[in-house]
Amino acid sequence: MQTLLLDSGDVDANAEMADVVRAVEDAFAAYERGDAQMPAKSYIDLPQYNGDFRSMPAYLDAGDWDAAGLKWVNVHPDNPREHDLPTVMGTMIYSDPETAFPLAVMDGTELTMKRTGAAAAVATDYLAVEGATSLGIVGAGVQSYTQLDAISEIRPIEEVVVSDLDDERVQRFIDAYGDEFDVRAGSISEAGHCDVLSTVTPVKEPIVSLEDVADHTHVNAMGADAEGKHELADALLKAATIVIDDHEQCTHSGEVNVPYNEGVLTDDDIYGEIGQIVVGEKAGRTAETGISIFDSTGLAIQDVAAAHVVYSYASDHDNGSPFDLLGLE
Repeated sequence: MQTLLLDSGDVDANAEMADVVRAVEDAFAAYERGDAQMPAKSYIDLPQYNGDFRSMPAYLDAGDWDAAGLKWVNVHPDNPREHDLPTVMGTMIYSDPETAFPLAVMDGTELTMKRTGAAAAVATDYLAVEGATSLGIVGAGVQSYTQLDAISEIRPIEEVVVSDLDDERVQRFIDAYGDEFDVRAGSISEAGHCDVLSTVTPVKEPIVSLEDVADHTHVNAMGADAEGKHELADALLKAATIVIDDHEQCTHSGEVNVPYNEGVLTDDDIYGEIGQIVVGEKAGRTAETGISIFDSTGLAIQDVAAAHVVYSYASDHDNGSPFDLLGLE
């Protein structure tokens, strides 16, 4: 029995976005039902290298399938300048829950982008207006691409407005999607007045105000993944229906972390977790919803769900590079 090695190109080729969206939705449901195990994300801080490691293990039983895995990921901001390496690199170990055999070792960076887009798509499906045709994106980095890829799977997106301080990044995004969508550069307010808005920036001072969004806009707040990060103004958060992916993670390092820990927001201001909506315990968008916000920190169960899709597709199509990791052959 061999382990499948899947590089970033393999992950991209074998992660059919529609399948990843469905798998991530299944993962949210399993977590809500109690059919998942997800220990808290653990950190190894390396101040001497201005970086850290993060380990994210999980197991989930989605009913028709179950899966287990571990993502090992770093954040080293000095890498691009000093070592010609990415700031963030991830490796996913995907294992057979029954035997613990390592079925695959795959690039976790591409996997993270896919599952992050898929999480936004799941939230958009439940919280955005049904006929949403416009998508605004604030931040034209690598995460912006999978936001459009995933959200366009579940809503008939036609118009895309991209806002970023870097004109070259905006142009690259426009060039990538100009043949498929009506894509243009715009202000934060123009992006925010779309039916759906995804924010994918690392800022620590809010850049999206209450006035920057329409009264029906659904916002995917994807950028905050560490203490102190904060993309949306407190007034916007207070006015919106807030849905989170996980209470512990979001109040520690999600979009709500700053106002929550300052006492501006409390648990009463949080409508619920996305899993509660997926399983039907709470309603999604209603006529009274108004502005909705999904605070996404990224959960290990999402990585495992996405890895399940990648491994299954690669195995069925003889993709990737098998090797005898354990020396059993």
